[in-house]
Amino acid sequence: MKITFTSAKATRLNLKDFSSIPMRTFWITSFAFFLCFFAWFGIVPFMPDVVRDLGLTPAQKWNSVILAVSGTVFARLIIGKLCDKHGPRLCYTWLLLLGSIPVIVCGLVKTPFQFLICRLFIGFIGASFVITQVHTSLMFASNIVGTANATSAGWGNMGGGANRLIMPLIATGIIGLGVAEADAWRVSLIIAGVVCFLMGIVYFYFTKDTPEGNFKELKAQGKEIKGKKKDEVGFLEALKDYRVWILFIVYAACFGIELTVYGTMDDYLQNTFSLNRITAGNIVLSFALMNLFARTLGGYFGDKFGKLKGLRGRVLFLVAILAIEGVMLVTFSAITSLVVGIIFLVAFSLSVQMAEGATFSVVPFINKKAIGSISGIVGAGGNVGAFLAAMLLKSKSAVAEQAALNANEGASEKIAKLAQSEAAAAAVSSGYFIIGILVFVTGILALTIKFSTADEKNAAADQVIPTEENLLPSNA
Repeated sequence: MKITFTSAKATRLNLKDFSSIPMRTFWITSFAFFLCFFAWFGIVPFMPDVVRDLGLTPAQKWNSVILAVSGTVFARLIIGKLCDKHGPRLCYTWLLLLGSIPVIVCGLVKTPFQFLICRLFIGFIGASFVITQVHTSLMFASNIVGTANATSAGWGNMGGGANRLIMPLIATGIIGLGVAEADAWRVSLIIAGVVCFLMGIVYFYFTKDTPEGNFKELKAQGKEIKGKKKDEVGFLEALKDYRVWILFIVYAACFGIELTVYGTMDDYLQNTFSLNRITAGNIVLSFALMNLFARTLGGYFGDKFGKLKGLRGRVLFLVAILAIEGVMLVTFSAITSLVVGIIFLVAFSLSVQMAEGATFSVVPFINKKAIGSISGIVGAGGNVGAFLAAMLLKSKSAVAEQAALNANEGASEKIAKLAQSEAAAAAVSSGYFIIGILVFVTGILALTIKFSTADEKNAAADQVIPTEENLLPSNA
């Protein structure tokens, strides 16, 4: 019996389309990613309540952040390989269903140890980024895949900033229903976890692995995606490819740095420019919400340069935007004027998020037989970068602050705190400078990413709308 396929990879991003398989998947995976990041960082607005309720020490508070990031590294490496083997639909479904459990349990914890364990496992939900990139890579042709990847990822990343607004509103609504104010953060987390669980059900029933169908169905029909090999072969090839590890470093230098700067900017703005916490928080929030369009721009220009100069064009744009990111951060680190500082902070925010989009306009073309594995490795690089950058800033700041306190021992509390704030600002400033230089160097390193003539031809051929001919019998 001849099988007729009625769908194919999308060659444009039609945001008004909710019915075709590629665009329906785009919308669902973007929203699922938003919810995952929302739940992952959902505790952030409530940390003062958690510290007070559970009696967390400063070290335990910091360790909770490190555990959340560390858990994501391992989850991203594993989930990429699983996507290649079982398909993104099942992987996302199970990630949402299982990932909702530690989010819900976090609202029930009674001790610091229980809280830290929950933070570790909640971090696993950050692997959602990898599945999102794999799924959009399978749904869109090469002429638009960078834009699709960047847009879905950018809109998902907004969940990490939107919770600063939405979580307090949920807590306020819960209090209005009669829940004690001390328990509002707990109920808010439980609600976030339940929503993630429900989204897992939606993902299972309303998405497919590819425009032609699910992995399992295609194999049962004796069909496979053209060029697809066994998962183990693809993963080993990914590990041996030097380009994958360069992109690992590149993503550490963009997404990893965004996470670190986003996590330290509140205090830096307060210490450097004498802003109050609310004003500083709003500035940082606007920085995070730029993901609505900034990351998309990176993918869009990656696609445009790819059209003009082929795969090499995508790499050259990535190099350029990384260099700009590094220069913007170095410059920002030396500024003491609030107005000028905000201008360069916006420029840094725009460039770092565009670099993230540009990175994943290159990733789908490294090895189409192992898109999941490569996305997982590169995605993990972002969290490794965040961890290393955070450790650098923490070590510099801790030493400087302690030295300032020692030098002002016996002085009034006001003078001691002022000296501590100034020391922290100077330490973080020097840390930003070092990180900016490293980002610039990473841009130069990215020049070593090369593609063969065959890679260029395959990328060009991928822009042709797929038909049944793109599928081969699994025994061919």
